[in-house]
Amino acid sequence: MKTPMTQLDDETVRSMAIGAVFSDFGGKINSLDFHRKDDLLVTASEDDSVRLYDIATAKLLKTTFHKKHGADRICFTHHPSSVICSSKYNLDATGAESLRYLSMYDNRCLRYFKGHKERIVSLCMSPVNDSFMSGSLDHSVRIWDLRVNACQGILHLRGRPTVAYDQQGLVFAVAMEGGAIKLFDSRSYDKGPFDTFLVGGDTAEVCDIKFSSDGKSMLLTTTNNNIYILDAYGGEKRCGYSLEPSPNVIIEATFTPDGQYVVSGSGDGNLHAWSINKRNEQVACWNSHIGVPSCLKWAPRRAMFAAASSVLTFWIPNDSNAEPTRMDTEAGVEAEHPSQ
Repeated sequence: MKTPMTQLDDETVRSMAIGAVFSDFGGKINSLDFHRKDDLLVTASEDDSVRLYDIATAKLLKTTFHKKHGADRICFTHHPSSVICSSKYNLDATGAESLRYLSMYDNRCLRYFKGHKERIVSLCMSPVNDSFMSGSLDHSVRIWDLRVNACQGILHLRGRPTVAYDQQGLVFAVAMEGGAIKLFDSRSYDKGPFDTFLVGGDTAEVCDIKFSSDGKSMLLTTTNNNIYILDAYGGEKRCGYSLEPSPNVIIEATFTPDGQYVVSGSGDGNLHAWSINKRNEQVACWNSHIGVPSCLKWAPRRAMFAAASSVLTFWIPNDSNAEPTRMDTEAGVEAEHPSQ
């Protein structure tokens, strides 16, 4: 599975194929995240498990179960064995324990973050410091610091809030009702947004935002399976794609690390890839082999992406006719710590 990142071209993107399959989940995979620097991937799924993988060797390293709180949205911190995970259960009017800072190394909860009163639908870590953000169906975005229990800031919004930091951690974007994207300075967000973009003609809620690694583009995915690429500076729409609808499944799209391609799931069970510079030209279309993928992310430093439904697949350039590796063995399975 060692596929270091080189400059991608159309031929390499077209050659992507499944290199490994993990099919032992007991339900849908809710979210996944790659570590920014280490060859690691983490998943959170409906079977209340959090699983850690080595993507260079396609091996499951560790599984922990979190029956008390569940495992919904997840993202790495800067430390390769620490993650932030949002809760599915025991959310109430007090906003108790809606987020947990977990150590995968020794299966401990390092800190609880209390505040959100409904499910968290968006979660992201600052690329430069210990700040992170969460967006919830309680119509709020909260800014946190890993080192402190208390919420550091709160934004009250209309609709389903979706959040993302740019790659330098200087700016964050918040999507809200009516297709409005608001940009904030991370260091002075209390002064309000410094810019607002509108995705003209589409009032569907934005369910995912990603910045390209060069900071020049933003990728928006809406609840009705439209995908837009905006200029991150002026907000102009560079490209737009409409995918097949997927009732009850929210799809995800991803930039390649060089920012030149976009890959997305679709309601028809296919994966699609486009070249941004060639506008609406589709470079590749693959059968996902796992139904409609609810999670899709490209690895930061490798020619590889992960797609997941209730099955997790690793995709790499296909330079042979070898069969995909099936990896269903459990490794380091642990029940939750009583405090989790």
